Amino acid sequence: MNRPDHTPTAAPHVAVITLVAGRHRHLALQQTALSRSDRRPDTYVVVTMDDAIAAAIAARGSPAATVVPMAVPRSGRFPLAAARNAGARRALALGADVLVFLDVDCVPGPQSVGRYTEAAVNGVLLCGTVTYLPPPPVGGYRLAGLPELADPHPGRPVPRPDQLLTGGDPDLFWSLSFTLTASTWRRIGGFCEEYTGYGGEDTDFACLAHRAGVDLCWLGGAPAYHQHHPVEDPPVRHLHDILRNGALFHRRWGRWPMEGWLHAFADLGLVRFDTAAGAWTATPSTAGP
Repeated sequence: MNRPDHTPTAAPHVAVITLVAGRHRHLALQQTALSRSDRRPDTYVVVTMDDAIAAAIAARGSPAATVVPMAVPRSGRFPLAAARNAGARRALALGADVLVFLDVDCVPGPQSVGRYTEAAVNGVLLCGTVTYLPPPPVGGYRLAGLPELADPHPGRPVPRPDQLLTGGDPDLFWSLSFTLTASTWRRIGGFCEEYTGYGGEDTDFACLAHRAGVDLCWLGGAPAYHQHHPVEDPPVRHLHDILRNGALFHRRWGRWPMEGWLHAFADLGLVRFDTAAGAWTATPSTAGP
């Protein structure tokens, strides 16, 4: 593990940043959980992508959010990388020393923000555990009951509550729940905004962090509970995003990301690897934008 250059201030200004387009109930529950956190964020930044309803929910809730509106391009592809950067810029302008990114589906545990804050040092990219919840019971999730419903994701490390696992694999990084200091964010340079739509920008960000000498660490004691929503496996509706963003990643890093999904698409006859071009392409039946 790279030795951190120094720790943030004794009483750091902590910002929680989330992006939203729809998922209004998910946003409201996240906001409620933050209001009951042992360490409430000093700033809550919500980037709304063409979603005036989410903006109203975020602004009138507790903690009241600083709303950053962002337009979705005519392509309809959400600018997730650019939105995270916009949220970080606003948080930094408001004086944040520690940036906590949470997906709108993620509900933090009561100690999660505090645990992230205590562990945040320069030169480290922290990821807490994310566990997926079953569909909510009648009446919705109860915050106190979330740990009983959750199951840790089998594809990611699960450190003990008091444990920090260093030397993480950049390919396992995901933006559902992560934290870093303002200095480390500036050192990495943020997300590459060439990525639009679904897939690739997370791994690219982790590669940028690794190139900058920032260690990816898995942090115990900072759980996030991922609220249920329907998913596809593999995510066929995002096929063209994955092909486009995968090609961008290949140009930048010389290898293909998301290979599990690409091979799953190939098994379904939706894509093929063009050996002459050295690239994954859609088959004629699925060719699109």
